[in-house]
Amino acid sequence: MEPTPANALRVIVIAGSNRRQYNCPGVDSKARTLMFRMADRMPKDWEVDIEDLGNVYGRARIQSCNGCVSTSMALCVWPCNCYERGNRDEPDLMWDLDLYARLDRADAWAIIGPVNWYGPTSNLKLMFDRLVCANGGNPHEDLIAHKNPELAMALDKTPEWKELSKNHLEGRTAGFFSYGDGGGDEIEADGRPRLLRHKSYFDPAAEMKDDRRAYEPLVWQCRYGGIEVPDPLWTHAYVGKGQPYSESQAEDMVKDEQFLAAFDRWTTSVVEHVRAKGKVTPGEHRAVGYEPPSHHLADLKLKWREIQMSRGHAPDGSSPRAQGEQGLNRDATFYPKHSANETLERK
Repeated sequence: MEPTPANALRVIVIAGSNRRQYNCPGVDSKARTLMFRMADRMPKDWEVDIEDLGNVYGRARIQSCNGCVSTSMALCVWPCNCYERGNRDEPDLMWDLDLYARLDRADAWAIIGPVNWYGPTSNLKLMFDRLVCANGGNPHEDLIAHKNPELAMALDKTPEWKELSKNHLEGRTAGFFSYGDGGGDEIEADGRPRLLRHKSYFDPAAEMKDDRRAYEPLVWQCRYGGIEVPDPLWTHAYVGKGQPYSESQAEDMVKDEQFLAAFDRWTTSVVEHVRAKGKVTPGEHRAVGYEPPSHHLADLKLKWREIQMSRGHAPDGSSPRAQGEQGLNRDATFYPKHSANETLERK
């Protein structure tokens, strides 16, 4: 393959299904097939990056967001420092696949995935949850001693913070192609699931009519952070409707000419929009080439904070101290990994 020029348009195509053949499903997803189909149809002078987020036994998963933003926006570091590359205790696919840098490098993202229970897949939701750090996240973790909440809560009240907080991926384009079977062969003629005993619990008239809306939260998140999602690039198509799931695999999908035509039209729309828009100016603080700083000393200090809080001695002026004094929380324990009920029983 010939190398693409340095100024080539860059697109990352992501297959967002949870399925891979190297796991208990035993079969690759339709999203994976569509990812390759789209990559093959991209202009030859573009740089096309592909990634399949499907679960593979023994491979790291995308770790969940810890909700740092809800403590302080300044506590949410760009790129995310709740996890790190190659960590054995909390292996994280976002870091292991260098996804922050790859999403930063791209001018456009093409997201392909099924509708699962009226929403996007858990892997796509996890990825976008972890991208909250791109929407105003702190690019200088040294200002908060890696992860000190009291320092972060103080920082986001300063004029300095107003200059630091930016949408780090703003200006890019994202396209979404979702697909579904509308319930396959599980839906009766009246629109209700055939296995349902309590028929009155499910009102077909009140259910979501447009499955395109299943990816609405991801679209909103993009637009909220300054990532362009034009309506024509946000598409849904049905495949395998009324069929048993076992008869709606990738090899069945490619026989559905109407579905493939819809997907190819979406691919063409993505290409035309990205070409017309051109290269995107990257943000000031890049994930590309980012090397996380050492934080061993900061970790020791945070460990001491944790021990003190486990003893019921939260730092003066801290939110945990205020919550404890007001009886709003009961979280002083040396057994945080146990259930809340078990923790109470140990006291």
